[in-house]
Amino acid sequence: MRVAVFSTKAYDRRFLEAANRGFGHRLDYFEARLDASTAALAESYPAVCTFVNDRVDAAVLEILARGGTPLVALRCAGYNNVDLEAAERLGVAVVRVPAYSPEAVAEFTIGLILALDRNIPRAWNRVRENNFALDGLIGRNLSGRKVGVVGTGRIGALVARSLRSGFGCEVLASDLVEDPELVAIGVRYAPVDDLLREVDLVTLHCPLTPQTRHLIGRRRLAAARPGVTIINTSRGALIDTAALIEGLKSRQVGGVALDVYEQEADLFFEDLSNEIIQDDVFQRLLTFPNVLITGHQAFLTEEALSAIAEATLASIAEAEAGASLTRQVTARQVRGQA
Repeated sequence: MRVAVFSTKAYDRRFLEAANRGFGHRLDYFEARLDASTAALAESYPAVCTFVNDRVDAAVLEILARGGTPLVALRCAGYNNVDLEAAERLGVAVVRVPAYSPEAVAEFTIGLILALDRNIPRAWNRVRENNFALDGLIGRNLSGRKVGVVGTGRIGALVARSLRSGFGCEVLASDLVEDPELVAIGVRYAPVDDLLREVDLVTLHCPLTPQTRHLIGRRRLAAARPGVTIINTSRGALIDTAALIEGLKSRQVGGVALDVYEQEADLFFEDLSNEIIQDDVFQRLLTFPNVLITGHQAFLTEEALSAIAEATLASIAEAEAGASLTRQVTARQVRGQA
């Protein structure tokens, strides 16, 4: 099948080409992101392949449908950037990678917690300048801490298990469905509001839906335990960034580590080192000494990229063969989960 692959970087090509040896698709790569201004590039392609910050809204889907593209293959798990209702109306199938390497994101989450708690980035910068003073670098043990995990799917469950069994934390979790294996090792489930009042560190691992947008906002931050540390490797819009900044300024929030940001589409995955960043909110975040931000790289391991490429191309092969799409996501499914 001919596939227009948008938002491609060198690492995307490397892993897609390696996986494609077993499929034989014709992959045409575009560095541009998919949006209304670039969707015409996909005209006559039976499939497009997109990433997290490509825009697959109704306007784009209409262009794709008119151009003869019946399949959108997301090389990611999230689908909040896709208008599934419009896709269903236009007869465009949407497939995703529901699980690729939960270990990659879970391990990165633990890494962010340790880096923030132990001031590792600040220490590294000091040593590069031959400053070996330890003032201002006092951290905290993870062992014995009370931490919260919001969302205990594949990634959240791994994080909860690591914190509980590996580091000896007291772990509270919040999810619509309790994981009995986590309960068996001593993880206690509680509503998000109760969890935030008890823990001094919370990590987010839930999908972005209308119900979870700004899950962490002014009200919940004001009611949270003073000095709470917040980690987010899931979706940026789970956090109201303006409210987060207010919490940092008042010291209600004691530290933040983010691999995602709600307005990241104009920033992440690009080299903007010679540019003047126009996002004042993001720039304000960077001024805090207790804030650590990475550019949406939690998924970026060899194992995850291989799994993403393999699953994406397998879904395209299913469509080409007229088989059932095992990784399809539909508006009906999402409505059923709401």
